[in-house]
Amino acid sequence: MSRRGLHRLIRHRGPRRKAVVLGVLSTTVVLGLGATMVPLIADDDLSIPVVFDTTATMVPQDGDNSVKTTLATCAAPCDGNFRGAREAVLAFSVTSLPANAVNVRAVLRVHAWQAFDATVTAHESGLDARAARPVPGQVGNALDSVTGVGKGFNEWDVSGLVAGNGTWTVSLAQAGLNTRIYWASGENRNPDIRPRLLLSYDVGTGPTVAPSSASPTPSAALPTRPPVSPSVSPSVSPSPARPSPTPTRPPADPGKCGEVSAKLVPSCGAWWGMYSPSSAGSGWDHGKAITDVEKQVGRTFDIVHRYHDFSNTGSNGAFPDAYQQQQMREGRLMFFAWESRVFSSGTVLTWRDVYSGRYDQTIDAVAGRIKATGVPVFMGFDHEPEDEPAKGSDAEFVRAWRYVHDRFAAADVRNAVWVWTMMGWSGHYNRYAGLYPGDDYVDWVAWDPYNFHVCNGSTTWKSPSTTIGSFYRWLDDTGIGKGKPRMLAEFGTNFDSGDPNAKRRWFEEFPAALKAHPKIKAAIYFNSPGMTKTTNVCNMTMNQDAAAVAGFAAAGRDSYLRQPTGGSR
Repeated sequence: MSRRGLHRLIRHRGPRRKAVVLGVLSTTVVLGLGATMVPLIADDDLSIPVVFDTTATMVPQDGDNSVKTTLATCAAPCDGNFRGAREAVLAFSVTSLPANAVNVRAVLRVHAWQAFDATVTAHESGLDARAARPVPGQVGNALDSVTGVGKGFNEWDVSGLVAGNGTWTVSLAQAGLNTRIYWASGENRNPDIRPRLLLSYDVGTGPTVAPSSASPTPSAALPTRPPVSPSVSPSVSPSPARPSPTPTRPPADPGKCGEVSAKLVPSCGAWWGMYSPSSAGSGWDHGKAITDVEKQVGRTFDIVHRYHDFSNTGSNGAFPDAYQQQQMREGRLMFFAWESRVFSSGTVLTWRDVYSGRYDQTIDAVAGRIKATGVPVFMGFDHEPEDEPAKGSDAEFVRAWRYVHDRFAAADVRNAVWVWTMMGWSGHYNRYAGLYPGDDYVDWVAWDPYNFHVCNGSTTWKSPSTTIGSFYRWLDDTGIGKGKPRMLAEFGTNFDSGDPNAKRRWFEEFPAALKAHPKIKAAIYFNSPGMTKTTNVCNMTMNQDAAAVAGFAAAGRDSYLRQPTGGSR
């Protein structure tokens, strides 16, 4: 793959990358995937309106912030004023959680009118959200961060604060941009963009207890916010209605956490995956290549990504192999990236070769083995075709994709979920419509974003949100693959030789970036030193040093990336 003119300097002679996802799963497969995975009964979500909010500031001309239609955040100095820092303070009254609610998950949603290259962190707060202009104080424990503010709704996971019924106050603090960001407040005339706290929870097996009307609160009870107008008044009690969706941020997924759709879409959060190559030194043990990394980061991966060829022999072509069959038995999902080439000889097939019928025996053999697994798998054909000029035209790629897909369908393979994977580089935006096989042939849309930093001759360090956001927004704008779940089929980051902890922080910030791009339902790290030339300023592996491993492990502990679907995740 390449990024902005950068081509991988070390071409793979063994398995490379990319896979596609299953199609229609039978009821038996779906039940098998979900069996014993959700021991608790998930309840419906609650949408809690803000009861009080204000902007904490030391600037006197800000006036009475508790009745303004906007909130503000700003770092210090702010617009040239070293005493101008601002925090948005929001209070929510939770009264409707049943006494046997467990695994409470809380998401704060606040609307911004513009996108900003800033980090905004949600903290526990001891400030009074009713005050006209409270003085910013020492922020409490950090709960979650948004790295790169998006236009529309932004979300923070504040589950670490909301332990049950009570009044909960959050402060939003800004860094990385020394000018104000404005957010919609509870007084905004449009009720759809007012701040909300979205709650979901599981109900234990004990008797359900009705919520108390006078639950103890962790802070003094707050009176009801005065009505904004005679016709619209926020209520302290939760409303079942969700805010209306915006073009940039869809509403929260209505599914219950722990459920997986027929197209392998998790109902909450995202899958966490890994491509980790084996080598001759390890005896080409593809299983150990994954379990060694899992030991380092302290968790099992949801998805294992492998690259296969058209040889139809050995571990490269006769897949799934013994390692993958074992990984499936242990509960991992497979992503088979099938490349029209032969790794051992370096032979490159053309797309005309594929749809000519010359390789029907190979296609049918792979289809038969996929069907025989009896479990859903991701399946891809020729990832990043825009970087394969020797294989043919864009139209020929589409014809080859459809040809392979149709032969699987003719063989009644119902457990393949098809993933269309592009580089996602803006220099190819004009080609992607012509490379798209069509909605009937694609289940997931994927791309391969990287923070190359100096690996490609650039000096730009891109945050996780910047890294993944450009193609995401382009998909929104063009409508290609509209309604399809999205995947980072590969992603990665370099380190910064001038900042030893930059890579660790990049990984720690990654879950917040995914939450800000909620259509992404899977992210797979491409952990190969062969992706670029490894030097003293370029190393894209996630385990290059202890600090990087610590950051990656922290990301993998985030509840957004820990699907409650069995295994040891």
